[in-house]
Amino acid sequence: MAEKSGMKRALISVSDKSGLVKLGQSLQDLGIEIISTGGTLKKLKEADVQAIPVSGFTGSPEILGGRVKTLHPKIHGSILYRRGDEKDEEQLAQIEGRAIDLIVVNLYPFEQTVAKEGATAEEIIENIDIGGPSLIRASAKNFEFVTIVTDPNDYDELVEQLRENEGQTTPEFRRQCAAKAYALTARYDTAIADYFAEHTVEEAPEGDGVFPPRLNLCFKRQASLRYGENPHQKAAVYEQEGFGSGPSLLRGEVLSGKELSYNNYSDLDAALDMLLDFEKPFACVLKHANPCGAAQADSIAAAYKAAYDSDPLSAFGSIIGLNREVDMECAELLHETPFVECVLAPEFSEDAFKLLKRKKNRRLLAVPGIADGLPPGQMVYKPVRGGLLYQQADQEDVTKDDLKVVTKREPTPEELKALMFAWKVVKHTKSNAIVLARGEATVGIGMGQTSRVDSGFMAVKRAGDRAEGAVMASDAFYPMPDGVEVGTDAGVTAIIQPGGSKGDAEAIAAADKAGAAMVFTGMRHFKH
Repeated sequence: MAEKSGMKRALISVSDKSGLVKLGQSLQDLGIEIISTGGTLKKLKEADVQAIPVSGFTGSPEILGGRVKTLHPKIHGSILYRRGDEKDEEQLAQIEGRAIDLIVVNLYPFEQTVAKEGATAEEIIENIDIGGPSLIRASAKNFEFVTIVTDPNDYDELVEQLRENEGQTTPEFRRQCAAKAYALTARYDTAIADYFAEHTVEEAPEGDGVFPPRLNLCFKRQASLRYGENPHQKAAVYEQEGFGSGPSLLRGEVLSGKELSYNNYSDLDAALDMLLDFEKPFACVLKHANPCGAAQADSIAAAYKAAYDSDPLSAFGSIIGLNREVDMECAELLHETPFVECVLAPEFSEDAFKLLKRKKNRRLLAVPGIADGLPPGQMVYKPVRGGLLYQQADQEDVTKDDLKVVTKREPTPEELKALMFAWKVVKHTKSNAIVLARGEATVGIGMGQTSRVDSGFMAVKRAGDRAEGAVMASDAFYPMPDGVEVGTDAGVTAIIQPGGSKGDAEAIAAADKAGAAMVFTGMRHFKH
């Protein structure tokens, strides 16, 4: 015998049918009449759950190939009327409406359809849900009386509420569900708006094609953090909904160690950005979102050793990034490294993981797809007070053929190889940035100074004797010869820089005087 229920009627129309049958059976056991549509109705009936079609409730058939099913006064009146309001109840009776107290809806998979390879424009448009968002918004508006459930993960709690509260839900639960419902429709409409903006850029003014008039970004809280940059600041981490392809820390897995902190996320994201820019086995050691060492080699172990040896002192308490699986050879080196905050890699071999997880405070983070590199066309943004800056990611780079030799001496093949490596590293170093490298490993890095000369002094000091025979990269041009002289006086033999300064002639003359080679890239890599 069915249990007596406070709720009389539910409307269920879902695209994601996970948990549907169990929910339908539970509602049927509670004596709640179910109204349903299309594939949802079919699946319920196949499971012997009694349900009536929407057309049976409204007296009107579905039309336009299913585009119009629930858009009917009898449906929306039965949801939106205020219980206990005489005029509302009188008008509902006039259209022969009956209370619908529970709405269970999720939406056509618009985002998944857009992301699907080969999806046609017609298929994408047909996956713009109309009736679903209307039901959600109507139900959420009337949350005082109506329960709206949009997430299959909430089905169990819904049924538990109904069983514990004589067939009703609590006001707190209804309000929570309404908040989640409006968040869903906001994200859904944002995805649709972004799709239309992306496909109408040809109508935008020249140069503005990648920048829509309105930028809609939605984020979902993934976790609260212990604190922010400092212990007195509260913080949380949010995942961007609808983020495109490519690796993301928010899609990674912490395999071992404490939960990630605010500063860990910041440093790890800088490490990930570097890893995605190198194809050969590559390792970087970061502190405060800046590299203190970076190298590429024939194996990930060799790359890590060279990166660490660049500046072991600064590496204390660092973030380590690796773009290949961590094997046992690399793991043994990592295990011997004093105080490592986090190790980021695509994956860890079984033996390597067993060794590295022995240190309980060392966080091991696996982010698949790192070796695949950064997908083209990425956009990045930076919050400013009251708004944000939005730009294309710095994915442009130079090849050897793009370089312009401006000194009397050309770089040797060995110098050229080191110059190309140093140029990639300087791109990921906070400006003003100077990178000294030998082969494909850094030996000294200076960054974040208000004077390029000071960054040069910092890089040379960290390199020490290794500056002799090294090459030097500058993220922007040298306005005066003193920055060049800081390097050549320490033994630098070749320099790579953008060029384009009024002081280019003096900088070139300083390199010629020292017998050093200098090449211009014609491109700068500021990073603020």
